[in-house]
Amino acid sequence: MTNHPHPSQSPATQAALPPVARAVRLPADLPAAAPLLAQVTSALTHRGHDRAARLFWVPGRIEVLGKHTDYAGGDSLVAATERGFLLAVVPRTDNQVRIVAAASGEESVFPLTPDLAPEMGHWSNYPMTVARRVARNFPGGLWGAEIVFASNLPPAAGMSSSSALMIGVFLALAAVNELTNRPELTANVTDGLQLAEYLGTVENGQNYGTLVGDKGVGTFGGSEDHTAILCSRPNQLGRYTYCPTHFGQSVLLPADALFAIGVSGVVAEKTGRARDLYNRASALAAAATDVWNRATGRTDPHLAALLAHTGGDPAPIRAILQQADTSLADMNVADTHVADTYVAGTGVDTVALLRRFDHFYLENQVLIPAAVAALTDGDLAAFGAVATRSQQTGAELLGNQVPETVALAELAVAQGAAGASAFGAGFGGSVWALIRRDEAAAFLTAWQNAYLARFPQHAARAGFFVTGAGPAASELNIHA
Repeated sequence: MTNHPHPSQSPATQAALPPVARAVRLPADLPAAAPLLAQVTSALTHRGHDRAARLFWVPGRIEVLGKHTDYAGGDSLVAATERGFLLAVVPRTDNQVRIVAAASGEESVFPLTPDLAPEMGHWSNYPMTVARRVARNFPGGLWGAEIVFASNLPPAAGMSSSSALMIGVFLALAAVNELTNRPELTANVTDGLQLAEYLGTVENGQNYGTLVGDKGVGTFGGSEDHTAILCSRPNQLGRYTYCPTHFGQSVLLPADALFAIGVSGVVAEKTGRARDLYNRASALAAAATDVWNRATGRTDPHLAALLAHTGGDPAPIRAILQQADTSLADMNVADTHVADTYVAGTGVDTVALLRRFDHFYLENQVLIPAAVAALTDGDLAAFGAVATRSQQTGAELLGNQVPETVALAELAVAQGAAGASAFGAGFGGSVWALIRRDEAAAFLTAWQNAYLARFPQHAARAGFFVTGAGPAASELNIHA
């Protein structure tokens, strides 16, 4: 193996990699990160790595609005959470990667090679998928790393814990190997939005420019999660458009408002059955687009492009979808991976196509603009009404809700929240509720009690906490 010069041999890099025993400057808006820092540094010291390390903060995300819109070229309104992952990375002198969960001590060791076979069904699937893609996209010899992480983000709860872990591992490997200086990356990625797009393809397995993809982790989504994690601003919600990703606008979160998060306890992992249900929604969006293209002779890439062509009028699109009577196997769906993951034998019927399109139209063209306008005007009652409608249409048209998330949203409003909605891929996960800061403690107690009274079987996995709109992922400053 021909390696590039080891980054730790550079005096400039050495200066940027002081011992972790030195003080770390945590951002003032990340108070929840302090216990994670203690876990990570303790684990590093225990393993004899209290030397040169770099530390990264990677948050989760809240999808305020934009259910299953990103991969269809639509918009979403997102924020980073004040909870997330803290990772420390120490360079190695071989190509082995050791990643350690600080809280449990569980570890996974694997080579940084392009033929790496990730372990499906285990958390190591996510870092191994990143390592394999990095090895494929940046050939010529790579250095491994010792990575230790800690997290206070609930796993499989719809807050993008898996995406956050994958982003953190990429940032760690990129730091060790100085990937930001590699022409393979600079030719394709020039800013944070493009980095988010690229890391979205690391997860879903698609190509990004000349950076060739592979299997990913098996979900076929967009880059909303990665954009929120990498590009969010404190105390603001960001509106983005996807495929490709563009920043739309920032909307200030009211100073006296917080998000209360209710974790249902129903697992929403991006593997197994949840993955298949997620991919069904993605496949329907692709199928509706294909029906339109075959009928019109166009080559529009996604649902948002259809609406752009009609000037936002849904009627011509609905008219064509109403004529559809075919199975997915007959379609020229652009992404064959999506077609392959559609539930075998179900085909695509007119009702399913119309419901999928109608949901996208309402969420993207009606509700997101209304929510932004309401927040801009400081009208929380109007914003709450929009959130309620988004929750209802998600359940009725998209079909990605479970009784627990429906109940969480209803109970939050009953307890006085301005608005509440489930978020993420759905099929479990969490609900956000916008509440007054000075009522947070009382609200959380009442919300939790009401939910567990209805669903006592989830007491062990359910959780309730508050968060503001937090900062994006970043490297933490270490100083003497």
